[in-house]
Amino acid sequence: MSASARDTTEFFDQLTNQVLALRVLSHQRLRPLTSEQLNRRPAYDKWSAAQCLEHLNIVGGYYLPSLKARLRLAQASGSTAGAQVRSGWLGRYFTTTAQQKNGLGDNLLRRPKQFSPTGTRLTGTVVEAFNRQLDELLRLLLLARQVDAGMVRVPNPLYPWLRLRLTDVLEALVTHIQRYVKQAEQVAKATADK
Repeated sequence: MSASARDTTEFFDQLTNQVLALRVLSHQRLRPLTSEQLNRRPAYDKWSAAQCLEHLNIVGGYYLPSLKARLRLAQASGSTAGAQVRSGWLGRYFTTTAQQKNGLGDNLLRRPKQFSPTGTRLTGTVVEAFNRQLDELLRLLLLARQVDAGMVRVPNPLYPWLRLRLTDVLEALVTHIQRYVKQAEQVAKATADK
């Protein structure tokens, strides 16, 4: 499969709008939840809303500093944005996998333990940390518009030798966030009735 090209402005506008929508949703629906509501689990083997957000915070704790460093290197080298951004087949695979709840990707790309939530009783600060990460992601999306994002490579946390295009990482990351925020919202709604 060859790399697919998309208009740079449209690509980053779409990602930015998706992150802004997540930020609004988080402020309106997740932030008002009490610590008890955040920590209610639908079942023993299922995550609470707080655990879903903690997972996102852990993943963001790896990716956001890495993205920032890669963007600074690209800026320092004089990289400038082109009219189009490119995505590779592997990046599209990761994005598609991030969208699926129980698809083939869950068997091939199991969530490593280091990305699992650290506890079962988390405070409301997990929501605030998540909101700060969304703000940082918005800043990084602004920076990414200024460089040739398809040429910037970001190492994978599990396989550092595997370097994906920045465009692919950003798209998969936003898709991953959407998936777990939706799960957190569903858990909070389902456990509110109990």
